[in-house]
Formats: sequence, structure tokens, C-alpha cells
Amino acid sequence: MMTLAQYLNHHSANPAVTELITTVTDVGKTISQLLQKGALADILGEAGNQNVQGEEQKKLDVLANDLLLEALADNKHCAGVASEELDHATPANKDGSLLILFDPLDGSSNIDINMAVGTIFSILPYQRQGQISADEDFLQAGNQQLAAGYLLYGTSTVLTLTIDDNVAMFSLDPDSGDYLLIEEQVQISADTSEYAINASNYRYWQPPMQQYIDELIAGKTGVRGRDFNTRWVAAMVGDVHRILCRGGLFTYPFDTKDPNKAGKLRLMYEANPMSLLIERAGGMATDAITRILDIEPTDIHQRVPVVLGSKNEVAYVKQLHSAHNES
Repeated sequence: MMTLAQYLNHHSANPAVTELITTVTDVGKTISQLLQKGALADILGEAGNQNVQGEEQKKLDVLANDLLLEALADNKHCAGVASEELDHATPANKDGSLLILFDPLDGSSNIDINMAVGTIFSILPYQRQGQISADEDFLQAGNQQLAAGYLLYGTSTVLTLTIDDNVAMFSLDPDSGDYLLIEEQVQISADTSEYAINASNYRYWQPPMQQYIDELIAGKTGVRGRDFNTRWVAAMVGDVHRILCRGGLFTYPFDTKDPNKAGKLRLMYEANPMSLLIERAGGMATDAITRILDIEPTDIHQRVPVVLGSKNEVAYVKQLHSAHNES
């Protein structure tokens, strides 16, 4: 079976990108081992701090973040790092040609109950080589990403990656320590009967999203004329992985729960990398109206609504929102 190293050598025309991906995935092996030990490694529970998002940090949030920061700082190609867990970007090697953003442990509320969590990353070009990087250097639209992917720590550890027009999946072999290719040219079906949403926020949604979910719940007796199933992992990395494996729609839409937040998910290190994977697998990713990869960011921690997955369903959600805005 093809290893990740062999795949990168064949598919990546940029050796710097290859080395940066290798650094992240090597750290992923350590995180995977810690998760397998769980309470035995004293990684469960709260760290006693809040991150820049005002969210309580788990012990492994902090540990995963520190492991990635330390490893990336030693990578000569990395000019700067931005993380969900840090207020500002961290400069690295000023002569580097790349920037990287990451969510070190997506879905960390799942750690203590032994459910799926993951690491999401996005790689961007650095335009000011020779100078110290700053937050502003990261403010590039998602369509500028050179590579993106995630590590899903579940029953097995799976890496999903895009460095060209292809999306590929690898499984970490616990015997050899290699990531082995398990699927290449991943494609999402255009239609689906499965959706993922946190339904407890229904009362805060805009009318077109309420209408959409009402139609799905009505099933065969409603205007859609067929039944739909709900699936919800409470970790974006898990929900997106399911969509890449068997289709579906995932959404964390705009809501009025907190007027100061446009959405729950962060554009730069959650929505953008996942949208790149989804689009290259034949799906669609929007904020309900606008293509996510075309959004010009204003802050490294900017939040956006997200609707992504099987193309025809995402397009229908967009149609409902457009019709509502025009009325």
C-alpha cells in the first residue's frame, strides 16, 4: 500500500508543503497515542483556562496546541502559525514560504466521553519572506489555500488531505507507524437523505433554515416526498468525514443566539479547509448564500455560518435563503 510519504512525493510539486504536512501528521501520531491512553495519560477534563473564543479549554486542547506549535516552529518552511487556542498568530521562521492555521483538537467536548475528535489544518502561501509574520498575513481567502486536511481520531486514526484537485484518505497503521492510502479521488454524491445539524438551536435560526429543516422532518408526507435521517457527531471533523464517506449535508447556520457572532465555526481554520476538501470531492460549501472559499477574511478568528456537503442539497438551501432575502 502507498504510504503518505510516497503519495506526497508523487502529488505535491512543492517540497515545502510536503514537509509542513509531514510535520503536522507526525504530531498527529503523538496526539493519537495520547487519546488511546485517555485517563491513563491524565488528558481528560478541563485545563482551567478559556481560549480567545471564550471557550473552556480541555487539557488535551492545550497539549495538542503546544505540540503542534513546537514542531512547526522548528520547520524552516513555516513563517507563522495561527491557532484556535491563541489570541494572535505566532511568528516562526521569517524566511519560510508558508503559513499554517489549525484547530488542534476539534470537538474537544467529546474527549471525556471517548468519542471522535480531530485536528484540522490549512496551509497558505506567505507573501513577505524575510520579514516577521503577523495576523494580517493570514487574511487570505480560502481559494488561496495550497493544502488542507484533517486528522480524525476515532476507532482508527484517519488523515484526509487535499494538495491538488484530488482528495485522498489515509489510515495510520499502528504497527508500522505509517499513514497508508485507503482511498483516492474521494467523491461526494450530489443527492443525499442525511443531514447534520444541532436542532436544539431551531428557535434561533432564520426562517429559511427553519423551513428547510421542517421540510426534511416532514419526509414522505411533505414537499420533499422522501424521508431524511439526522446524524450529529458534535465535532465538525466527524460530520465532514461522514459526508466524504457517504454523502450528506452539514450545517451550523446563522442564528440569533449571540448577536455578536455571525456563526459558531471559524472561517480560517475550520470552514475554509473543510470547504476546500468538500468542493474538491464534488460537493458545495456556502454560508447559505456566498461560496465560503471566496469570503475575504477580516480577522483570523472570524466566524461564519456554514452549509456544506452534497451539491444539490446545499444549492437548495441557498435557493431558500436567496428567495427569503428577495421577498
